[in-house]
Amino acid sequence: MKDDENFSCGSASGKTGVSERIIKNLNAPWVVLLSMDSFYKPLTPEQKTAAYNNDYNFDHPNSFDYNLLLETLQNLKEGRRVEIPLYDFVTHSRLPATATIYGANVIIFEGIFALYDKQIMDLMELKIFVDTDPDIRLARRLKRDISERGRDLHGVLQQYARFVKPSYDDFIHPTLKNADVIIPRGLENIVAIDLITKHIQRQLHERRLSFRWELAKIECNGEVPANVIVLKETPQLKGIHTIIRDCATQRDDFIFYAERLATLVVERGLEEFPFKDVEITTPVNVNYLGKQLDAQLCGVSILRAGATMENGLRRVHKDVLIGKILIQSNPHTGEPQLHFLKLPSNINQCYVLLMDAQIATGAAGLMAIRVLLDHNVPEERIIFLTFLATPQGLHAIANAFPRVKVCTSMVDLKINESTLYIEPGMGNFGDRYFGTDS
Repeated sequence: MKDDENFSCGSASGKTGVSERIIKNLNAPWVVLLSMDSFYKPLTPEQKTAAYNNDYNFDHPNSFDYNLLLETLQNLKEGRRVEIPLYDFVTHSRLPATATIYGANVIIFEGIFALYDKQIMDLMELKIFVDTDPDIRLARRLKRDISERGRDLHGVLQQYARFVKPSYDDFIHPTLKNADVIIPRGLENIVAIDLITKHIQRQLHERRLSFRWELAKIECNGEVPANVIVLKETPQLKGIHTIIRDCATQRDDFIFYAERLATLVVERGLEEFPFKDVEITTPVNVNYLGKQLDAQLCGVSILRAGATMENGLRRVHKDVLIGKILIQSNPHTGEPQLHFLKLPSNINQCYVLLMDAQIATGAAGLMAIRVLLDHNVPEERIIFLTFLATPQGLHAIANAFPRVKVCTSMVDLKINESTLYIEPGMGNFGDRYFGTDS
C-alpha cells in the first residue's frame, strides 16, 4: 500500500516546510520524505573550484543524478531497502555515509526539478507545485545559504542573479503545467495543505487491504509446498507438543519443552546446509572420517517470539552469530512493519537460520526474508525455522520465495478468521514463554 507525492517549486520556496507540515498532519507511521538535494552529482576538482567561487550552476537539471534518483524511487515504491546519499553543501561533495530506508506507506519526494523528468513523474500519484513570491524565495535563500551552507552575502546574490533566477524561468516554472495541484503562498496556505493531507488520508483508507487477512484466505487444500520440511511425527514429538499446547502447563515447563523442541527443529534444519568430510584422530589413536559443517552460520530471530528459539540454536551450535529483526503488524491494516534491525556485518556470507515461533499468515516472515535479501543473503541460503505453521502461511512464503526452505515441527490446518491465531495452535507463544500473558 503506497501513496506517492511529488513536490516541485523554485529554490527556497518552502517545499520542505510544506512536506514536513503534511507529514505532521498525517500523524501516520512509515512516511518517507526524500529530498532531491541528496542526489546532486559529485563534483570534479574543477567543478568544486568553480562552486567555491560561486561559479557553478546547482540549479540546472544536469546537476542531478537522475539515474540514481529513479532507481532509488523505484526501489522505495517496491518496498526494497535503499541507501540515500548524503550531500555536504559546504564541501560540495557526497559524504561516505548513507542513510538507509526500508520502504514506506507514503513517499513524499521534494525538489526543484521534481516535476521535470517524465520517468520520475510517472512514479508519482499526486504532483504538487508550491508557488511562492520571488522576493520571499530570495530572502529565504539568503538566510539558508549564509547560516547553513557557509556562503557570503555577495556570493549568494551573484549566484542568484547568474544561475538561480534564469534556471527558474527557463526550467522550473514551466514544470508548473505538470502539477495536479498548485499551492500559492507555500507554508502560509493552511487550507491547501489541509486539503492535500485529507486527500492522502482518504487514498490510504481506500487502499487498506487488511494484508494478513488476505494472506489467511490463500487456497491450498491443506497441502504443504515442496520446499517445506515437516519433522516426522514420533511419540516423543507428539508428547512435547501436548505439553506445549496445554493451557495448564506451567511457565517453567513450557520454557523447558519449548527449548527442547527448538533443538529438534534446529538440528533438522542444519541437515540442509553443506557439510564436508573431515578426518580426525580418536583418543585411542585411530583415525575417523567424519563430517563438519562447511558454512558460516547465522541465526536471525524475528522478535519477540523468534527469540524463544535462540537457546535451542546455541545448544546445537554454541558460537553461532545472532541477528534480530523486530516486525510488528499494524493494528489497523494488518501490514507488517519493520521497527528494529540488527544483523551481523558479514551476513551476506552466511547461511541463515531465520527463526519465528509460529507461521500463521506468513506476513512477518515475508518481510523478514525481504530484509535478508536486501542485505544480499542468497535466497537458497535461508532456512526458516518454526515450531508450528499453517498451509496458508507456508504457501504465502513458498509463492514469494520458492528457494527458501522452511522447517517446522508440525502443521495445523486452521487459522481463526477473527483473531488470526492458529487452531488448535499454541496460543501467543511469546507471552507464554516470557510470562507476559494475562
